[in-house]
Amino acid sequence: MSEFEFIFALFGLLLGLSIVEVLGGLARAIEARLRPGATMRIGWLTPLLGIFVLLDLLSFWGAAWVSRDVVGVSGHSMMAVTVFAGAYYLAAHLVFPREPGELADLDAHYFRVRRIVLGVMLGLLICQIAFYASVPELAVNLQRPLAAGLAVVLLVLMIAAMVVRGRTASIAMMVALVARYLVVYLF
Repeated sequence: MSEFEFIFALFGLLLGLSIVEVLGGLARAIEARLRPGATMRIGWLTPLLGIFVLLDLLSFWGAAWVSRDVVGVSGHSMMAVTVFAGAYYLAAHLVFPREPGELADLDAHYFRVRRIVLGVMLGLLICQIAFYASVPELAVNLQRPLAAGLAVVLLVLMIAAMVVRGRTASIAMMVALVARYLVVYLF
């Protein structure tokens, strides 16, 4: 087993649980909506936030592969992986409410948690960029114009999604965040 495989086992476990949190939350919301007599409205915002978190998790999973040759086993790296992946879990856990049937509208839940979820993810993105910049073998990736431009777009859209007011503007920001990842993944 390589050092990367050893560290990635911990990382993969925590990121996998984060994916399960988002998908489980969506399943609970759909289940609550389908109950007889249910009046809960799922809306667009919370599912879009969930999709964005999933896409961002996939992106970071891929970024871990890029750094596979520079990550070694140490107490520092295991703590860093645990804190980093644990923060993803926290964000994923907050996307959907524990008891969605108790809410009338999941859009209201989105407005309660969006700054925390997006703020955690923004912090993780900044940490990832700082890590890449501190490792010469990875810093070259940040110097590519397309990669730098996509990172700036992601930063700007995340900040905008945290501060915009109103349902329509929030939907537009979340659609833009999801679309940014879809463009990167599909083209």
